[in-house]
Amino acid sequence: SHHHFLLGNLFVFFQSHGDCMLFSLYYTVSETLSFTSLKISQIGSYSKKNVCFIMFLDELTLTTLSSEGHIPDENGSIGLWRIVVVKNLPYKDMRRAGKVPKLLAHRLFPSALYSIWLDSKLRLHADPMLIIEYFLWRKKAEYAISVHYDRTCVWEEVLQNKRLNKYNHTAIDEQFYFYQSDGLVKFNASGHDPVLPSYVPEGSFIVRAHTPMSNLFSCLWFNEVNRFTSRDQLSFAYTYLKLRRMNAGRNFQLNMFKDCERRAVAKLFHHRANGTTDPPPKNLRTDKNHSSMPS
Repeated sequence: SHHHFLLGNLFVFFQSHGDCMLFSLYYTVSETLSFTSLKISQIGSYSKKNVCFIMFLDELTLTTLSSEGHIPDENGSIGLWRIVVVKNLPYKDMRRAGKVPKLLAHRLFPSALYSIWLDSKLRLHADPMLIIEYFLWRKKAEYAISVHYDRTCVWEEVLQNKRLNKYNHTAIDEQFYFYQSDGLVKFNASGHDPVLPSYVPEGSFIVRAHTPMSNLFSCLWFNEVNRFTSRDQLSFAYTYLKLRRMNAGRNFQLNMFKDCERRAVAKLFHHRANGTTDPPPKNLRTDKNHSSMPS
């Protein structure tokens, strides 16, 4: 029987495009994909009328969707989504390839004004215009990402990645030791005026304006993913702290919001396997004080 193995993530972005906003999504997956993951609920009439929806797929995903009856129409669209097939991806490791649209939207679409990243296991439950307004405009922020639902320290994240065999242990150690040698210390929530509410983000949902500092941070974060492991949660705090240290006179408006706010607009669901819904991993905590969101 076939099993699900995600090759990439959903990517959503806004771009000024005449009188409409371009709203695009990047998705790659092997074997089987439940098309329900691509539906977006609660999109307002304004967005439906004025937003152009673009979906980037690899050939395998398009073949899978077509075999399940989701065939592009004469305009190359499936429902709201205009389909664009991507080829010649830069990495064989699709976890790393997925970081290109996740972190480098401003390089792929240089005229873009805003972008929203949505992980492939999440379904959007809010109008994208409201998301931009709430997470960026209302907070006067240029980059918004939630804290992790359970962990705040990179030391904890390293142990969890190794415990779950998320990546080669030697590669994780090499990255972690380098960060320590370059000044990374343990997160201390009780410290004087902490720089961040957490050193570990939940990277499944990112909202950003394509400002110079936001673009610089995204490029620096991608550089870490490129030279070390693809586990971007390991490099987030190091990248942010180094950006602040190297650009002391330039302010970067980061909104690191609560995980419950993320869960209010992006719901978790599990990919289908042989016509059923995958149960949550057994290791996930399900008590009242913790979300069931995976790392």
